[in-house]
Amino acid sequence: MLNSVPALIKPGLLVLLAALAGCGFQLRGSSPVPAAVQPLAVECSRSMPGEFCQSLREQLELGGVELKGTREADYILRLSGYRQDRRASAITAQAAAAEYILRHTVTMELVTAQQIPLLAPTDLNTSETYRYDETNVLAKQREEEELRRQLGDRLAQQVIFRLAPMTEQRIQALIDEHSNTEKDPETP
Repeated sequence: MLNSVPALIKPGLLVLLAALAGCGFQLRGSSPVPAAVQPLAVECSRSMPGEFCQSLREQLELGGVELKGTREADYILRLSGYRQDRRASAITAQAAAAEYILRHTVTMELVTAQQIPLLAPTDLNTSETYRYDETNVLAKQREEEELRRQLGDRLAQQVIFRLAPMTEQRIQALIDEHSNTEKDPETP
């Protein structure tokens, strides 16, 4: 097919593809999670919304990540402390909410099967603001539900992107560092 493309367009196409690859472009559904953190187990605390955990697992599987149970996995992604917050961010002259901000937060950490920490517990959050209209309550409730779903999806993406720098070299360096601190604890 490229043979039918004029010779001048081929180099331009190659430059465009190289630029897209260089800027971190990925096809939707592909995962930045390296093979170094696979097989991976995802542990969600009981307080976590099931939709969030399911969305995260689906995104990982779409990216080709091998998910296993905690006992079979080499790495464990722990998720806890899921919080949803809704606050008025603007008030009308009649003291009614005119705008709300939705904020979702989750705590994540990554450990090896031997419980060696690779990523310390970290809070991730995302937020969105939307206008509220008292005359159209049903539509605004639907909008808020959709925004909550989108915020959950964004949090799942943030979790996945936090795993991206975990190369074999980095993991080994963290394991070695942990082993050295276990062998030679600092004395006061």
